[in-house]
Amino acid sequence: MFQLLKTDEKTKARRGQLTTAHGVVQTPIFMPVGTQGTVKTLHPDDLVDLGSQIILGNTYHLNLRPGLDVIRAAKGLHPFSSWDKPILTDSGGFQVWSLAKLRKISEEGVAFQNHLDGSKMMLSPETSMEIQATLGSDIAMLFDECPPYPCDEKYAADSLALTTRWAQRCKDWHENNRAKIVPWQQDNSLIAHTTAVNRQLAFGIVQGSIYADLREQSAKELIDIGFDGYAVGGISVGEPEHEMIRAIDNAVPHLPQDKPRYAMGLGTPPQMLEMIARGVDMFDCVMPTRVARHGLAFTHDGPIHIKNKQYELDQSPLTEDTHPSVARFSRSYIRHLWRAKEMLALRLLSYHNLHFYLQLMEQARKAIEQGNFAEFKDAFIARYNANSK
Repeated sequence: MFQLLKTDEKTKARRGQLTTAHGVVQTPIFMPVGTQGTVKTLHPDDLVDLGSQIILGNTYHLNLRPGLDVIRAAKGLHPFSSWDKPILTDSGGFQVWSLAKLRKISEEGVAFQNHLDGSKMMLSPETSMEIQATLGSDIAMLFDECPPYPCDEKYAADSLALTTRWAQRCKDWHENNRAKIVPWQQDNSLIAHTTAVNRQLAFGIVQGSIYADLREQSAKELIDIGFDGYAVGGISVGEPEHEMIRAIDNAVPHLPQDKPRYAMGLGTPPQMLEMIARGVDMFDCVMPTRVARHGLAFTHDGPIHIKNKQYELDQSPLTEDTHPSVARFSRSYIRHLWRAKEMLALRLLSYHNLHFYLQLMEQARKAIEQGNFAEFKDAFIARYNANSK
């Protein structure tokens, strides 16, 4: 399921490949976020053109809209969204954190108010896994509680204990029920593009907030339960960057070498390279498309705000190696589109930012293969930070 191809000698960076039911994913990899079953402003063919190997969908949002009846009628999220490559679905645990004012946590699960119409709902480990199985994602995440930052050690420990109990319930449900629901196991026509792994994978999520002993405890307890891969959660929830990195340092060394490792919900290009150096294989973040909607483009010299007047007469492309589909348009023209509120501006900036992220992962993979990842990382971050404004 996961093959470790090479490990960098100077860092802990790993080059691997993850086999899923809808294709093989080369790691390290960035996963564009398609919360509602689509990556904002982009066509699925755009994602293929950009080299996207896997995208992310969201259990909470897709359950509310369009709802499971619609997904069942379409025989899963892949055919519904016209995307035949791998999909990872978040469990809804992050929404438990982000909707703190609308929910109540208990042993059973989370009772909350639907943010669309205010109706009462319950999300439990079993319902989360059932929704993800119905979506037919290649990778399902366990249902967890993401503790807030900051929180005291007692809260973090109690939260972790609950997440571990929920993890066992997720595993039990997944093993006992997924074959009855996963669309590609009901209809052989849906597995035409699959590889050897013809089942939905399940990943555990390491929690423990900023506490090293809790991170270690969480990793070991999840390994005892047994998952196909392991994520580090509870990061990028408002903590300073050094705490984010420390959480990775406290968790990753305790995870199996032969399973993929996923840092959830981050981050900037330098952050991802620092995490790769610590042995992380997979990333997701809304940042590339979210900041595009605010006129920001990533470059090797740090992010630029295309709406700034300094680009009014700038005839150069966004970056020297931007995607050919974007390189034909100057900074001046994209600034004009932005100021005129033309949708093409959002599309071009989203396209460019995702290309920047995916190209960075491709460059990281090549650097690991060639044995010079440490030098590549340091040079990239030095240039990025030196010129950031």
